[in-house]
Amino acid sequence: MDSYKLLKGSEVSRPIHQKIVERSNWLQERGWTPKLASLEIGNNPAAAMYIRNQKRVAAKMGIEFENREFKHDISNREMLAAIQAMNADPRITGIILQRPVPPHIDLQTIQGAISPQKDVEGMHPANIGKVVYDDFVLGPCTSLASVEMLKATGLELRGLEVVIVGHSEIVGKPIALHLMADLATVTICHHGTRNLSSHTRRADAIFVAVGKAGLITGDMVKPGAAVIDIGINQIEVTDENGEKKMKTVGDVDFDSVRDVAGWITPVPGGVGPMTLTMLMNNTVAAVEQQKKSYERMINA
Repeated sequence: MDSYKLLKGSEVSRPIHQKIVERSNWLQERGWTPKLASLEIGNNPAAAMYIRNQKRVAAKMGIEFENREFKHDISNREMLAAIQAMNADPRITGIILQRPVPPHIDLQTIQGAISPQKDVEGMHPANIGKVVYDDFVLGPCTSLASVEMLKATGLELRGLEVVIVGHSEIVGKPIALHLMADLATVTICHHGTRNLSSHTRRADAIFVAVGKAGLITGDMVKPGAAVIDIGINQIEVTDENGEKKMKTVGDVDFDSVRDVAGWITPVPGGVGPMTLTMLMNNTVAAVEQQKKSYERMINA
């Protein structure tokens, strides 16, 4: 019998799903229907599966979903105009920009044009900035999802030794700030870290998000630690028939780490489904905030 416990996103997110449905229904009864607008620039096969999943989950939670397709050669100015129109449309309560975008699109500018109140991905500088002040209402979805996966272990966060491998603005850094708010002791490692394993071996929990398949191996993990794998990589493998095919794996060498870890997230099926749940949670939270802002305005 395996000693580790598998943290599946679909299972961990189930109770959160129910709460989202209840909040969505409550809002709709009061005339505030959550509606998520998806922006897809060009025919994007890489985003097609994500869009289908987003639409499917949104329907289950009482959230309207509309995918708006834009031509591959749309200009930045035209894209900005489209976003400004959606920002002004009260029927649209959340906006998500699908990735990747064509090379000529200025991703940072386009993402930053989305109203912070409708930025359900939590990527607007204003929303990321709020994380510094322990305001995670519209935090980056993947970071929120990763922390939820750790909380599902039942480990006491106060004083927990946590190592985060990767320091991106929308994953590694927000995770660190979130955990510090819960009084965990956090170390962030990156490509400048000299001896990665010396840090990971003492960690009670490890988060990995660098995009390098098999980076964390069993000999780098403290026995009984929680390992949250956020990486998504495509590698070529040979199947039982000797044919080569592509396989999705994380940043953790699952086969060696599972013999040591107390908890581990699979890839796929771990943080991914929870990230989708947090996207829907943010979508409902955005409507709740918009409703409060409107009520403050009319009562002023």
